[in-house]
Amino acid sequence: MQNVKPRVVVTRKLPDAIETRMMELFQVELNLDDTPFTNNRMIEALKTADVLVPTVTDHIDASILAHAGERLRLIANYGAGVDHIDMATARQRGISVTNTPDVLTEDTADMTMALILAVPRRLSEGERMLRSGEWTGWSPTSMQGHRINGKRLGIIGMGRIGQAVAKRAKGFGLSIHYHNRQRVHEDIEAVLEATYWESLDQMLARMDFISVNCPHTPATFHLLSARRLKLLQPHAVLVNTSRGEVIDENALTRILAAGDIGGAGLDVFENEPAVNPKLLAMENVVLLPHMGSATFEGRIDMGDKVLVNIKTFCDGHTSPDRVLSDIF
Repeated sequence: MQNVKPRVVVTRKLPDAIETRMMELFQVELNLDDTPFTNNRMIEALKTADVLVPTVTDHIDASILAHAGERLRLIANYGAGVDHIDMATARQRGISVTNTPDVLTEDTADMTMALILAVPRRLSEGERMLRSGEWTGWSPTSMQGHRINGKRLGIIGMGRIGQAVAKRAKGFGLSIHYHNRQRVHEDIEAVLEATYWESLDQMLARMDFISVNCPHTPATFHLLSARRLKLLQPHAVLVNTSRGEVIDENALTRILAAGDIGGAGLDVFENEPAVNPKLLAMENVVLLPHMGSATFEGRIDMGDKVLVNIKTFCDGHTSPDRVLSDIF
């Protein structure tokens, strides 16, 4: 692979600058019309590619990877999460997997903070009222929400994004709490003035806001189950900018409909792009179309990482963003 340009198959339309550079470096099959790959098209790509560049919309399970040709040695994911790839099967077949960490951190943290603000201050409700022509003017009792200063934020997953959320939230006067598979270094806790909870259940029962920032893995699937969701306080707000599968969406919908929690801000969904119709009708829920990392700068940075990962791998070196573990 060192003397011949590797064959790279890209499953979705990427920024023009990234696709142009790919064409210069590799033998590339682009997806110019941005139509998601069918299973059959994915199988054909795996049979002929040296490198596959998928995204979160591509579900590459064991049955798909079973068709991979001998040439395929790298899956250079365009994105940080790899829950859509069967990592165990990829490893068994000797296929390396890389991702694009770090570059999504600030953008996703910004969106998390936006949702933390939007739900209690009823921003979506107010915007809909104004656009519909229902607003009749200012009133002392109109569109009252809740302030966030002085409230407690519980962060599930204190990795790069969780810490970036904590920094922002601290600036808004929120008290920082977190649950993580492993406790972070005491220096980080000191800077963030963060309180660690070994028990997720105990943290959930005491927070005003919960932010989901852990990856989706077998260990975190429905981490927020129906039982755990019932632990939330009646005024609590739940925000998710990670993966929809971390929350039992049906259970969350029932709890929101019953008024058992204060509201939710969701950028991701368990069966996206499908969204539970009951959620669409709720006033106390802010819904976004998986746009947490959708900035021009971020998308370019993601592509640059994909390029480096492919080039490094094809030059016979270990890619800087090789995924070694997918466990939370």
